Amino acid sequence: MNELLEILNELHEDVDFTTSGALFDGGIIDSFDVVTIIAEVHERFGVTISAEYITPANFNSAQALWHLIEKLLAEE
Repeated sequence: MNELLEILNELHEDVDFTTSGALFDGGIIDSFDVVTIIAEVHERFGVTISAEYITPANFNSAQALWHLIEKLLAEE
């Protein structure tokens, strides 16, 4: 989770990603950020977030995104 928080903090260091629950819906991150996150997650964790998982729910909080990463890691 700490590595994911590093990725997110590199995008927006002024946001508390440990408590924010509406990152995408609240406009904190946008579609360009999502693309960056997907690329960084692939590079650091070796998982690919396919189109079916690119939903606001999966990107609204660091916790939701971390659960997705764990799920994708378990499927490998």
